[in-house]
Amino acid sequence: MNHPPEVADGGAAPLWATLVATFFGAGRLKPGPGTWGSLATVIVWALASSRVPVASRAWATIVAAAVVTLIGIPAATRVARASGLEDPQFVVIDEVAGQLVTIIAVPLGWKTFLAGLILFRVFDIWKPFPIRRLERLPEGTGIVVDDLGAGLYALAVMHLLLHFGLLMK
Repeated sequence: MNHPPEVADGGAAPLWATLVATFFGAGRLKPGPGTWGSLATVIVWALASSRVPVASRAWATIVAAAVVTLIGIPAATRVARASGLEDPQFVVIDEVAGQLVTIIAVPLGWKTFLAGLILFRVFDIWKPFPIRRLERLPEGTGIVVDDLGAGLYALAVMHLLLHFGLLMK
C-alpha cells in the first residue's frame, strides 16, 4: 500500500479525526473492523461504567452515546472525505455510538454485554427498515446515524429479553 487508507488525493484527515473515527485504532483490526469497534466499546464501557453509581449509569450511557455521536459525525466526515470512500470500513466510531445505545440501562455483566454485542452486530449488518435509508444521509451523518438505528433495535430486543427474564445478569 502506498499510503494509509485515510489518505486520498485531498490529503490526510486531521489526526484527531482519524483517532476518533477509528476509535483509537480498533478500526484497523482485521477481520471485521466493525466487530472490533463494538468489542472495544463494550470493554471500555464495562470498565468505565463500573465506576459510575448504579442510579446514574443509564444517563451516563446516554450522555456517552450523545458525545460520541456529536464528535463522531464530523470525524467520520473528515476521514471519509480524505479517503475518498463513502463509508470506509475502518471508520468504527459509528459502531461505538450504536453499541452504547444498545446497552442503555442494561445491568453490568458478561452475559448482558455479550448479548448486546451480538444483537447490535446482527442489526448493524442486517439493517432492517428504515435503517438502510439512514445510510443515504450525507457524509458522517449517514455513516453514524444508521448505526444509532441498529442500536435502537438492539436496545429494544435487549430490554425485552431482560423484561421476560430470558437474559439474566
